Amino acid sequence: MLMTKRKPAGVGEILNEEFLEPLGLTQAELAAAMGVPRKHVNELCNDRRTITADTALILSCVFETSPDFWLNLQRRIDLWEVANSPKRMERIQRARPVRKVA
Repeated sequence: MLMTKRKPAGVGEILNEEFLEPLGLTQAELAAAMGVPRKHVNELCNDRRTITADTALILSCVFETSPDFWLNLQRRIDLWEVANSPKRMERIQRARPVRKVA
């Protein structure tokens, strides 16, 4: 698996820099628009909460994006973290292809 050593931008960074700041939104305003507690948004903005399918659908409604946009951000981070964790990669590298017996 070939991945860059540079960690991808986190969901919080994207949320803050590409959405909240340009739109002049506060975390409280985003929370109200999403119908979630402010703590939920704060945790997203500070990369202490991951994007779930539910959150991706909510954010896609609020910002008129696709849910895939949000899920792909999370997926890139998840894959990078595994690929850059020697312990986790050691476990993954033990996996072998399955061969069908004829």
